[in-house]
Amino acid sequence: MTLLAHDRYCDEIALQVGQLRAVLTSGTDLATTVPTCPDWSLEDLVRHMGGALRWVDTLVRSRAQENIPQEEIPLGAGPEERGDAAALDKWLAETGELVVAALREAGPDTTVWAWAGILDSGFWARRMTHEITVHRADAALTAGLPYEVAPDIAADALDEWLQLVEWVQRNAALPAAGELRGDGRSIHLHATDTAPALNAEWLVELGEEGVSWRRGHEKATVALRGPLTPVMLAFFRRLPLDTPGLQVLGEREVLEFWLERTSFG
Repeated sequence: MTLLAHDRYCDEIALQVGQLRAVLTSGTDLATTVPTCPDWSLEDLVRHMGGALRWVDTLVRSRAQENIPQEEIPLGAGPEERGDAAALDKWLAETGELVVAALREAGPDTTVWAWAGILDSGFWARRMTHEITVHRADAALTAGLPYEVAPDIAADALDEWLQLVEWVQRNAALPAAGELRGDGRSIHLHATDTAPALNAEWLVELGEEGVSWRRGHEKATVALRGPLTPVMLAFFRRLPLDTPGLQVLGEREVLEFWLERTSFG
């Protein structure tokens, strides 16, 4: 598996911040409940995402060697006034500029504290790319706006998510992930709308030792097929499995078992 270039991640964070800002200023009521994160309003979602970017900016800019609590992040909670879309948009724009500049200046190999065992700024560029890619989908779904993402980003998001599930399970970070074991049951993800060179297919196996995965076309206990963006969103539990254009072939309960135990993202 090959990661995308560091500058590609930085470019995508900048793009996604702009697209999230477009949702924020679309006229959607900031108090609207986010259907995929029902404990949040649209404003809560934007503050969460911007706060995460501010946190990473502070970690990377300071070359942090340990975690920095969220309450110590400058403007990490967003504007003081709630309900002000213009102020929230300005804060988010400044946030995006800060974190992208910090990541570009650091490059991919600067040592920085991180929580998944990869202690460099490159981890954070990739992590924030996919964090905002998924949360921008939450925002678009809230506003009833269309959503699409570049194929290389969507495919890398699935790679990264599978790596994180492996890490969480291996480190016993969350009990639910520890249940992702089995007698060789497997899940095949198959994007039907991408160029062959992208190899946008995955086999995920639930073995006795835990989760393992690889890219490729192989038979599995259950398959999720469809265009890459909806496949990604369904695997991140942002779209129902019955979304038009998606197909579930085989033992659907194996896929549902997986989705129930990966609700930590």
